[in-house]
Amino acid sequence: MFKLTWKHVGLVLVLMLSLVLAACGGGDDTASDDNNGEDTADSNLGNKEIELVYVEWDTEVASTNVIAQVLEEQGYDVTVTPLDNAVMWQSVATGDADGMVAAWLPATHGELYEEYKDQLVQLGPNLEGAKIGLVVPEYMDISTIGDLKGAVDELDGTITGIEPGAGVVQAAEKSVEDYGLDGFTVETSSSGAMATTLGEAVKNEEPIVVTGWSPHWKFSKYELKYLEDPEGSFGEAETIETMVREGFEEDSPVAYQILDNFNWAAEDIESVMLEIQNGTSPEDAAANWIENNQDKVDEWTSGVE
Repeated sequence: MFKLTWKHVGLVLVLMLSLVLAACGGGDDTASDDNNGEDTADSNLGNKEIELVYVEWDTEVASTNVIAQVLEEQGYDVTVTPLDNAVMWQSVATGDADGMVAAWLPATHGELYEEYKDQLVQLGPNLEGAKIGLVVPEYMDISTIGDLKGAVDELDGTITGIEPGAGVVQAAEKSVEDYGLDGFTVETSSSGAMATTLGEAVKNEEPIVVTGWSPHWKFSKYELKYLEDPEGSFGEAETIETMVREGFEEDSPVAYQILDNFNWAAEDIESVMLEIQNGTSPEDAAANWIENNQDKVDEWTSGVE
């Protein structure tokens, strides 16, 4: 018959204590592994606070909101800030902001690019085939910028522009000189005011000429045409490019890689712009596009580590 002794009791207690310690130790290891995994993820993201800046053109409202939400889905905290053209470029060049997806090159932002290019990291085009020029409704019986000479009275000598200093405005002013459009002036306002004035003119089928660019929702909403530009005042086709501050790749490597991968087509951005124009908030329009185009978003985020 087995006889329980204090020695046996001691052995049992030692065994039980060992099992408890092992269990606790295993739990600690698991927690440590989990924490290490979280730390690794955070380490891969780098600095999670990001600021993207943009000029308040419809294209840039759409693109900035879309890429900001894609970055947020990866774990970043993204602030988007609208700025004047020159301030936008300066803020990225000086490191006050992290990046932008709103650089129109080579003409529209050409002077700003030349001023700041040595202080920026250029990631390349996020959209190709962009264009600027003078735009009129299809119902107007003119086809070239030179034809405006015969329409100075009809148009009250007015070319409706956007913000002062914008590249398309500067090119329009150049076209007045290049084509000898005596009696014409480029009246600056804002992109929103230009669109409103254009919409009112089209509604009443009145003559109007505006500084235009594409992609833009107005080409989906109205029947418009660019005036031919044989003198080349507005340059060739443009690209919209992504720029980030120096050191951003080291600070936020995953965000850098996603911004480097970011690329879409005119029909993509125009669908977001038109939805915003029809009353959807920029945030909701961006979220809708992302939901309906996850395959394209996956291309931007593929390979991130």
